[in-house]
Amino acid sequence: MKLIAPSILSADFSNLATECSQILSMGADWLHVDVMDGHFVPNLTIGPCVVESLRKAVPKAYLDCHLMVTNPEQWLEPFYKAGADMFTFHFEALESNSEKCVQLCQKVKALGMKAGVSIKPKTQVSELSLELLKAVDMLLIMTVEPGFGGQKYMPECSEKCLALKKLRADLLVEVDGGISDKTIAHASGCGIDVFVAGSYVFNAEDRAERIRKLKE
Repeated sequence: MKLIAPSILSADFSNLATECSQILSMGADWLHVDVMDGHFVPNLTIGPCVVESLRKAVPKAYLDCHLMVTNPEQWLEPFYKAGADMFTFHFEALESNSEKCVQLCQKVKALGMKAGVSIKPKTQVSELSLELLKAVDMLLIMTVEPGFGGQKYMPECSEKCLALKKLRADLLVEVDGGISDKTIAHASGCGIDVFVAGSYVFNAEDRAERIRKLKE
């Protein structure tokens, strides 16, 4: 079953609570929260205070927090307290060191959150240790260069999922970047489970129809 996680980066932030409530009522499964620090990626977005507000506004929502930050460990406690469900950090932020990533995954889980690890387009599956693949709750594959929404989908990145599933068949795999009704079939065919869609959903006149198309 496809899980659709609209990225709030493309939402109207002056009306965020209503936008998120509506998108969930239209069939969205998760809310994807892009956290950028202006260092790990060039863009600067939101922090735990917005997540805390969302948790109050949509208490039953699954908050899928994707941290594109230089030092993810410093944000563990703040995002846990804010109400994050999934805490996903970048493999590259920890010097592409699988052992360090495993240790951080353990800390994430100790707080009661799910632990996700994300990889950029140039990072290969062979760089991830088997121990790390066993430690994560989810692996997020970037199908664009992280930092800004509205970029073109890179199909070769989704194909990394084929290798991931051979190493761990039950691994939950998410894809983020350029997802639309025209690209989701390819990603789904690669075995992806969770699909992040930002501008494709939020910029549409009929958002419910867009979500329905993604779930077909």
